[in-house]
Amino acid sequence: MSMWNNPPVQEVGQRAKGTLNEFQKFILRGNVVDLAVGIVIGVAFTAVVTAFVADLITPLIGIFGKIDLSRYAFTVNRSTFQVGTFLNAVISFLIIALVIFFFVVKPINALTSLQKSKTPEVPNTRDCPFCLSSVPLKATRCAYCTSPLQPVDPSQAQQV
Repeated sequence: MSMWNNPPVQEVGQRAKGTLNEFQKFILRGNVVDLAVGIVIGVAFTAVVTAFVADLITPLIGIFGKIDLSRYAFTVNRSTFQVGTFLNAVISFLIIALVIFFFVVKPINALTSLQKSKTPEVPNTRDCPFCLSSVPLKATRCAYCTSPLQPVDPSQAQQV
């Protein structure tokens, strides 16, 4: 029997195509593509903010205190500690966090609060008049005390 006439070997191509199709579906799902775009934009934005801090903010700090943070370092036993580079990274992080907070989080929160206030929530439960438990609107008996309940009209459901 030849190795190529072996049914498991012949099925490898079909299994590989199936796996590639699954991978293609996974990659082309919206959230994966959105995540990839977000990461690329985040990396580009981080590069811009890092350059902003290194080229504009650090020299401004140097004007007031005659300190250049990017060159600030000290050596102990032939080990160099780049304190200025670390401070630039901390300043970059704080600027990125502030920009994300004010230009992403705050507007999203404002839009979310507007969306919540515009759509009144229609209740889907009501209180049982006998045991005061919360039961679905369409229930004809209370699940807790088994008391019979009057049916609720859809027009009255918003008033309950």
